Amino acid sequence: MSDFLLPDIGEGIVECEVVEWRVAEGDQIEEDQPIVEVMTDKALVEITAPEAGVVTKLYVAQGQIAKVHAPLYAYQVDGDSQAESETPQSAADDTQSERSAAASTAESTSAAGRLYNKVPASPAVRRLVREHSLLLTEIAGSGKDGRVLKEDVLAHLDQAPQAAASSKQAAVKTQTENSATRVEPLRGVRAVMAKRMVEAASTIPHFHYGEEIDVTALLALRERLKPVAEAQGERLTLMPFFMKAMALAVAEEPIVNAQLKTAGNELHYYPQCNIGMAVDSKAGLMVPNVKNVELLTLLEIAREVGRLTTAAREGRVDQADLKGGTISISNIGALGGTYAAPIINAPEAAIVAIGKTQWLPRFDDQGAVQRRAIMTITWAGDHRFIDGGTIARFCNAWKGFLEAPETMLLHLG
Repeated sequence: MSDFLLPDIGEGIVECEVVEWRVAEGDQIEEDQPIVEVMTDKALVEITAPEAGVVTKLYVAQGQIAKVHAPLYAYQVDGDSQAESETPQSAADDTQSERSAAASTAESTSAAGRLYNKVPASPAVRRLVREHSLLLTEIAGSGKDGRVLKEDVLAHLDQAPQAAASSKQAAVKTQTENSATRVEPLRGVRAVMAKRMVEAASTIPHFHYGEEIDVTALLALRERLKPVAEAQGERLTLMPFFMKAMALAVAEEPIVNAQLKTAGNELHYYPQCNIGMAVDSKAGLMVPNVKNVELLTLLEIAREVGRLTTAAREGRVDQADLKGGTISISNIGALGGTYAAPIINAPEAAIVAIGKTQWLPRFDDQGAVQRRAIMTITWAGDHRFIDGGTIARFCNAWKGFLEAPETMLLHLG
C-alpha cells in the first residue's frame, strides 16, 4: 500500500482546500484518472492518479485543508494479493447486511399489516376511509371493541383541518428553533479577493469618472466582422475592441498604465499593455490578463479572451495569466448592470466598469432625434498620481476609438 503525497502545485503554496473527491475508498483507479480537485488561493487544480490500483483510504475529507507534502490518500497497486483476498470477504459482508435489512423490512411490513387488520370496521366504513386517503389506525373507534363507525370517520375529518394547521404551526416553530445559520469558511480565491479588495479600498484613494459612449458604429462593425472571425474558429465579442482601443489610448496617456512602487516614491511606466478582465467564476472573482495587447490583432485578442474566460470559469487559470496586469476592465453590463463603482486591482492604477448597452434617443448634429446604442462606463483611478484631467483625457481618447472604430486602423502596425 502506498501513500500519495500532495505535490507542489504552485509557487509559495503550502496548503489547499479539498473541493471534490472524484473517487471513494475501495474504488478501482487507472493511471492518470482524475482523483480529486483542490483549491489553492489562486486557482482550482485537478490531481490525477500516478498509477493504477485501488483507493484504500482518503486522509483529507472534502472541504478540509490538505498540506503540501502530506499524505492525501492511500492506494494499493494492482495485482496485490491481499487486496484480491479481501474483496470476496467484503462482498460477503455486504450480502449479509443486505439480507438482514431485507428481513427487518419484511418484519416491519408484516407487523403493520396485522395491526391494520385488527381494527374492526364495516366494508362501507373501510371504503369511506380509503376515499379520504386515511388509515383506520388513525381513527379512534367508538363502537364495541373499538369498532370504527361512520360517525367516527366524519368526526375525524372535521378535526383534520384544525389538526393540520396546529401541526404546521408546530413544524414551523420547531424548524425555526432548530435552524442554524450555515457557516462556510472563506478560503481559496474568495479569501484572496477579500484581502486584496480591503487593501485596495483602504490604501488607494479612488477617483471615479463616468461617461457615456455611443457604440452604434462599433456594434455595426462587429456584426460585419463576426462571420470572418467565425470562419477562423473565433467568437468576436466587444471585449477585443475595448482592449485594443484601450492600448491605443494608453499611448496618449501612459501614466494610466504606470504603477506606484518603492513605498510610494517611484512611478514605473510599463511599455507593454497587459489588460485584465474580471471574470465571475465558480471559484470567485478572477482577473486574468491578455499580454501585450498593443502588439496583437483583434483576432488574436479574441482568441486570448476566449481562452482565459473558459479557464477562469472552470477555475483553472495558469498563474502566469493572473500576473503582470497593468490595467483592467470589468464588464458588469454582461450581467445587466448600468453603473458600477469599481475597485482598483492593485498594484494597477486604473480600472473601468462597463455597463449594459441601451438603445436610447439622442440628437444628431442637425437636431434630429436618432436611435443610438449608448453604453455607460465608470473609471476608477489611483488619485495619488492620476488626477481628474488625466482620466478625462484618457477616457476621451478611448471613447474616440470606440465611437469611430475605423480610426483605429490609422494606429495599427
